[in-house]
Amino acid sequence: MIALNNIFRYYQSGISKNYVLQDVTLEIDEGEFVTIMGPSGAGKSTLLHIMGMLDAPSGGSYNFLGEPVHEMSEKRRSEFQREFIGFVFQSYHLIDELTVAENLETPLLYKKIKKSQRQGMVAEMLDRFQMVGKKDLFPNQLSGGQQQLVGVARALIISPRLILADEPTGNLNSKQSEEIMELLTALNGEGVTIVQVTHSERNAEYSDRIIHLLDGRVVDS
Repeated sequence: MIALNNIFRYYQSGISKNYVLQDVTLEIDEGEFVTIMGPSGAGKSTLLHIMGMLDAPSGGSYNFLGEPVHEMSEKRRSEFQREFIGFVFQSYHLIDELTVAENLETPLLYKKIKKSQRQGMVAEMLDRFQMVGKKDLFPNQLSGGQQQLVGVARALIISPRLILADEPTGNLNSKQSEEIMELLTALNGEGVTIVQVTHSERNAEYSDRIIHLLDGRVVDS
């Protein structure tokens, strides 16, 4: 599904280059549950953002589902994002001015799905996550765990083939963390590919494989 070859990411500072990723080569198969670990500043989130087409590499090639992302137009990359990739962020990234139901509906608007179908998909997701009673609440009326559940539900509503999770339980207590990890494991069992960034050894145990980064390089995978 994912093939990264000799990926570099740097930021120009005067005449020097500050490297965040250096010569990263790795493959992730469809259906895998992969964890990316490493100390702060190792390049974990940058690598995840490149996989999710939120950032572009400074060098190297990236193929997603056999398509060369590094050669795509911005419009084509956006289409791939909307079609295949769901994102779960530590900081939730919910829209404060929208209700739970409206937050879930947002990705469907980008896909130009008809209103009646959108309403059905939102209702199904609310039921699946046992949030029907909270559909008209705003994010600031929810606990951290509830907000993260909304974030996961929003990622899932497009039926993605890949979920990218950046510290998905970072702001949650141990019980909430376990619920999120069990949910990601169940989704993986349904065939969804999961790539998570985490500092948590416990969360990493849920995955099939751990990729270790150090100073922007893969040191073990």
